[in-house]
Amino acid sequence: QELLLGVAGGRDVVIAPRMANRHGLITGATGTGKTVTLQTMAEGFSALGVPVFMADIKGDLSGIARPGHPSGKVAQRIADLGLAARGHHPRACPAQFFDVFGRQGHPFRTTVSEMGPLLLSRILGLNEVQSGLMHLVFRVADDQGLLLLDLKDLRSMLAHVSEERQRYQASYGNISPASVGAVQRGLLRLEEEGGDRFLGEPAIDIGDLMQTDGEGRGVVSILAADALVNSPRLYSSLLLWLLSELFEALPERGDADRPRLVFFFDEAHLLFKDAAPALLEKIEQVVRLIRSRGVGVYFVTQHPADIPDTVLGQLGNRVQHALRAFTPRDQKALRAAASSFRQNPAIDAEAAIAELGVGEALISTLDPKGVPGMVERALVVPPEGQVGPITPTERQDLMASSLVAGVYEREVDRESAYEILARHAAAREEEQRRAALEQERERERRASSRRGGGVLDSVVRSATRSISSSVGRQIGNALVRGLLGGLFRK
Repeated sequence: QELLLGVAGGRDVVIAPRMANRHGLITGATGTGKTVTLQTMAEGFSALGVPVFMADIKGDLSGIARPGHPSGKVAQRIADLGLAARGHHPRACPAQFFDVFGRQGHPFRTTVSEMGPLLLSRILGLNEVQSGLMHLVFRVADDQGLLLLDLKDLRSMLAHVSEERQRYQASYGNISPASVGAVQRGLLRLEEEGGDRFLGEPAIDIGDLMQTDGEGRGVVSILAADALVNSPRLYSSLLLWLLSELFEALPERGDADRPRLVFFFDEAHLLFKDAAPALLEKIEQVVRLIRSRGVGVYFVTQHPADIPDTVLGQLGNRVQHALRAFTPRDQKALRAAASSFRQNPAIDAEAAIAELGVGEALISTLDPKGVPGMVERALVVPPEGQVGPITPTERQDLMASSLVAGVYEREVDRESAYEILARHAAAREEEQRRAALEQERERERRASSRRGGGVLDSVVRSATRSISSSVGRQIGNALVRGLLGGLFRK
């Protein structure tokens, strides 16, 4: 069974499931049909029993969970391609919804430790020195056995490292108070953007994104990203983290009849924009190696030029919608897009890209042996699901009956770095309070001793003076009496 993507001159343009993990690219100007193509592909993979994960930037993809109601141009396209006779009919896909902010889907979280210092540094926009500090903080936490689960854990570790920098600098390197302050300010901004909702527990279980329903169809996991994309670094880093987690969690597998999972990365240019060389190297590595885990990655963006050449060369299945060449830069991008296909003598790819209508595309896929096919100008097959968003009530009903309903809604806050460091700080404060109290008592004892000794000395001195005075008077009287007596006797 193959995934029908389009029809070109009466010939089917398909994606071979065996080659679906060789990744792909969907490009085109705004309004040319990229989102509809993405939905058609997601439905096709689901029908093959392949789970799908995708971010919903505009909210339109939620319609995949409801049967479509073909009308107008969509109904005409179905009739023109004779799709009804081939089993194309309105049908919903099994779907589940996630949302970092917990409003339009089940909460979607990971921990600070799982995110790692490299991606967190990118989210915060840190420079090289500040990123080095972030790596240092993670290393100290690991060595001290302190879990970093949420933002308050990371803030506590930063404060701890700053306070104890004289202790740590010899082993871990210089700790600049200015860098600590910059990272703390970055964490504050991240919290204001909703990062505190994303970083914490329970963390998403990768297995929950790789489920099938009772009919063997792959479940489509949709991440609501209309608000998340307003924080582009958070959005792109979140999806890259998920790819990295899939790479780490899934075992190697040989060539299989179909992928384990297909991952659609919409607005892919945000992933590569302003990315540090170390991050670009990581992205290239993940894309290159994750197909051995049975995961296919499909980037969705406007221009092929948005994707670095090192990554672009690994994308075997390509769908190119229309591009508008109004400027020299646009014309250059159009020529580059046309030259990236295996040329078809019957098609002028460069001219065709500028002429394509909505729902029409240049398509090149890999054959079962992995060889790129010649580019075809095709009409894209419409989705079987609803085109456009579902209502909030429908979304809530689907969430209530989801396979993961109730699993991630209740936040967990177990003992981690924040609690342990707070307890240590409280113990130190109590010890200092007791020491200060003991010193105060010791001062009072000494003062009391000094006051008591002074009174005794005064009494002794007074008594001595009194005795001396009395004795002196007695001796004086005796002498006087002796003298007078002698005189009188004489």
